[in-house]
Amino acid sequence: MDPARLQAMLAAALDARREGRRDEAARGFRAVIDAGVEHPLALNALGVDALARGDEAAARWFTRAIAADPAAPELWMNLARAHRSRGDAAAERAALEGALALDQRHFMALVRLAEWHERDGDSEAAAERWGHVLTMAAALDERTPAIETMLEHARDYVAARRAGFAARIDGALAAVRATLSPAARRRTDACIDHALGRRAIYANQCAGLHFPFLPADEFFAREHFPWLAQIEAETATIRDELLQMLADDGDALRPYVAMKPGTPRNKWSALDGSLAWSALHLWKDGRRDDSVCARVPRTAAAVAALPLSDLPGRTPTVFFSILRPGAHLPAHTGVSNVRSIVHLPLIVPPDCGFRVGGETRAWEEGRAWVFDDTIEHEAWNRSDRPRAILIFDVWNPHIAADERALLRAFYAATAGTPESDLARLGLGE
Repeated sequence: MDPARLQAMLAAALDARREGRRDEAARGFRAVIDAGVEHPLALNALGVDALARGDEAAARWFTRAIAADPAAPELWMNLARAHRSRGDAAAERAALEGALALDQRHFMALVRLAEWHERDGDSEAAAERWGHVLTMAAALDERTPAIETMLEHARDYVAARRAGFAARIDGALAAVRATLSPAARRRTDACIDHALGRRAIYANQCAGLHFPFLPADEFFAREHFPWLAQIEAETATIRDELLQMLADDGDALRPYVAMKPGTPRNKWSALDGSLAWSALHLWKDGRRDDSVCARVPRTAAAVAALPLSDLPGRTPTVFFSILRPGAHLPAHTGVSNVRSIVHLPLIVPPDCGFRVGGETRAWEEGRAWVFDDTIEHEAWNRSDRPRAILIFDVWNPHIAADERALLRAFYAATAGTPESDLARLGLGE
């Protein structure tokens, strides 16, 4: 057929279809086929028309369209629809896989194949396909209400499948897990939970000096700090001194976050200059504040007796940390993993919590813990009363004595170095 004549016939049929003249459009497309031209557009249009009328010939039209244009995934999708309408599940799956063979990222082919596996009762394959759908959905610019409903179903299905699988794994491991020490159980739980998608594993993110090859543990084991019981025994004394000092001088606390003027807005802006998170420092950047220590002498003495981190001009830092009702410290990371941070809870109302990496804990008054603050952490007080903690830094327990000596010498050698050079070394404020 003359190409111009063919295009005219197709254009007339398309116009009739756009204007709702279905029978006329079908006759026009059929005329193209009767003229001996296996045109995929006409074949597909006849298939769509037959499908709308419930005519089983739809599958044959789509099959012929695919033969004329085998690289068009949408033709395979239409063929899948035709087979589904006929109740031919095997042929529907083959058509959907034909579309994916042309484009493994074809969104609706993935959706329909996930639905196919779900109808077939193959929950593992359905969950895998729904997982692919959810991954691809993240890149969608627009989502219709129908797509949102479908994605909600996908999320629920994948979550239920994972929960069932995880329950079976938990049951299988229960006997072996019961034989482990608490430390080994905590580590293996984190490993298995990560494998099952129940938690993330967090790495150190140091804004300053990063000591390599150290275990990135969220909360350190108590065995590393045999003196914890010593400071815990002083909890009542330390709390009494804090409360007495605040009673004598209600203005003693200062905002913990105090950014320089002109600092771009960031996650700390809401707390900048605010007493929602306030502090009173006994030591700061390695320098003791004698005036504050004189007001809480027993606290100062108890802390001074501990093996604090002692880097010239940098550590220790010791302070009372007060979190007011409703305050939330956003997820953040610290400066250097050569130190570890100790929390001694003094006043802890209900609904206060603390997360380090993938582990969330509730403070208990008088029960200290030690954590790595270069792993992402956050804190909150959802009660109606202030929360108070004594915070100080000690050495990372995995750094040996000779390594500590070298680090002290390193920091001493940087004394008097211009701040610009310190920044390049990761030592600036």
